[in-house]
Amino acid sequence: MTKSAYVALVTCFNEDETINFEATRAQVRRQVAAGNNILCAGTNGDFSALTFEEKVKLTEAVVDEVSGKAKVIVNAGMPATFETVKLAREIDRVGVDGIAVITPFFIACTQDGLERHFTTVADAVKTPIYLYDIPARTQNHIEPETARRLADHGNIAGIKDSGGKQDTLEAYMAIGREVEGFDVYSGPDHLVHWALQNGAAGPISGLGNVMPEVLARIVSCFNAGDEAGAAAAQEAYTALRVDLYALGFPPAMVKRALWVMDNSVGASRQPALLPNPEQDAQIRAILVKHGLLGA
Repeated sequence: MTKSAYVALVTCFNEDETINFEATRAQVRRQVAAGNNILCAGTNGDFSALTFEEKVKLTEAVVDEVSGKAKVIVNAGMPATFETVKLAREIDRVGVDGIAVITPFFIACTQDGLERHFTTVADAVKTPIYLYDIPARTQNHIEPETARRLADHGNIAGIKDSGGKQDTLEAYMAIGREVEGFDVYSGPDHLVHWALQNGAAGPISGLGNVMPEVLARIVSCFNAGDEAGAAAAQEAYTALRVDLYALGFPPAMVKRALWVMDNSVGASRQPALLPNPEQDAQIRAILVKHGLLGA
């Protein structure tokens, strides 16, 4: 099976915090040129700060810009099953390759509740559904046993694991080996190569916004049987991760690093990161160190 990389694309904003569609399209072109596919409206895309209508328009713009040159998955997950189904149906109408559904957030869910939630969404659309597990952000975790039951649903095509725990990722990949057509995508940036070696379909990475070519190289080297090349690219990728994420909340650091590289992407709508000249200088120094900016 040929592996493929996805980037959890940032959403670009104007100074008044409206979506900058042209800048977002430019980021889409940059990722496609590097050889990466797109996850739209995910954690790195400020999905929790976007309105329903904005998510639909953003999806339409990304699909239009990709123009069949890469695959597009869009996150439709919301706390309520009703709203998730409503948004998933709109995305289904636009036409994408997959719909990711993040676990409900704010509300504590039982495993039975999660199973019902994902099943209801998968029943409502034709586009394949991908479960999206990121318990540190949603406080709800898809247990492997629950994922195994959901894997038997004809319209649930896989899972994105952003939990960061290797044993959980291993358990999900065991499901993928057992159930044909259930693909596992790894979220942790430091586990891209390891996950590929152990059966993942590929990464869905936020750090790829900053280092798209290196992410693509890990996967392309692996596909070519060049384990040394994949390992070297992973080492460079992990080194940037260690330096950048030491400064704060990873999605906020990714967006700010990209802003330092190209301020047309705008700031984040989230209150997690306020402009800080001292921190911007630290980010710039990290980008210079890793060859992403000139000295």
